[in-house]
Amino acid sequence: MNKIFSFTGAGRIVFGNGAFEQLAEEIKTLGGKRPLVVLDRGLSLAGMKERVSAYFKKAGMKIVIFDKVEGEPPLELADEGAKVAAAKKCDLIIGIGGGSAMDVAKAVAVLTANKGRAVEYLGLNNIPGPGLPTIMVPTTAGTGSEVTFTSVFIRKDLQKKEGMNSPYLYPSLALLDPELTLTIPPQITAATGIDALCHAIESYTSIAASPMSEMVSLEAIELISSNLRACVHNGADLDAREAMLLGSLYAGLGLANAGVTAVHSLSYPLGGMFGIPHGLANTLLLPAVMNFNLPGALEKFAVIAEVMGVPTEGLTLNEAAGRAVGAVEDLIDDCGIYDSLETLGIMETDFPKLVDVAMTVARPLANNPRKITAQDALEIYNDAY
Repeated sequence: MNKIFSFTGAGRIVFGNGAFEQLAEEIKTLGGKRPLVVLDRGLSLAGMKERVSAYFKKAGMKIVIFDKVEGEPPLELADEGAKVAAAKKCDLIIGIGGGSAMDVAKAVAVLTANKGRAVEYLGLNNIPGPGLPTIMVPTTAGTGSEVTFTSVFIRKDLQKKEGMNSPYLYPSLALLDPELTLTIPPQITAATGIDALCHAIESYTSIAASPMSEMVSLEAIELISSNLRACVHNGADLDAREAMLLGSLYAGLGLANAGVTAVHSLSYPLGGMFGIPHGLANTLLLPAVMNFNLPGALEKFAVIAEVMGVPTEGLTLNEAAGRAVGAVEDLIDDCGIYDSLETLGIMETDFPKLVDVAMTVARPLANNPRKITAQDALEIYNDAY
């Protein structure tokens, strides 16, 4: 408590089963008359486009659908979406899907209002002013993008990931309906769920954490570690799905306020250079980074072990902290994620260029509870191999 801290997130949060049915009313509350709906392509093909179209037809509201978003979206997609929004004179942007759809939607909103090109907005606080009102509707329990101030894209020209980071990216409304997550396949449920856990653990151990961010991050760790297995192996368990989406929301709030750490710095080049989905990249690196970070945050890692249900009575602080790494590894195994850098075709000869890019992702490294060098990063990649 020896520092000043603040706590921010989406302008408003609505959570609960059936909350999607409030969407039309929420649009009216925000003054929207012609929204652009940004959809994940796979979700669109799986029936969401028809569902959304039927919903708004019943509500008597005209919409424009932009459903070109795929995993790890290229930066140019934000410009394309903004052109559609401007041409159709849209006055509100809705993102429905996983983190990619929501990130594109947030970027489209600020580009439509401020003009310019997406590449000009990359980095911290380079967006000149507010965007159009936004509503984010997550369909996975993973990224927490519905409450963050970040939009992340692939720079194909540079083979790397970069993000826009600005308070103007905070959504006007986060609308979370656990029922929308019921049909997510087990593999995606697992990878996005561990991604949310990663956000919670990183934000809790970040040196930028505050008492409020620690509170939501710890609650996220408990909710996710207690419910992810059920969601993966029995996707129809609505109670577990509800708890997971709430955990993902809390993890997103923790991330937005305390930041992430070295896992994200090291995972970004895996997505930018090799196209590995963000959630899977974080999953592969999380145990190795936790193991490296142990000496920098023993007390916190011991608390993580307890929150994840690991008996720590009678153990030394070092032993209790180490159990947190084992608990995460067990959860990953129980969710059926058996990939490694090796099985994904990444070779040890690729590590030096991965390290070079990772060390440029400076903000998460600055939050890390233990100083990390290029040699340390190389050893972490080897550990995750």
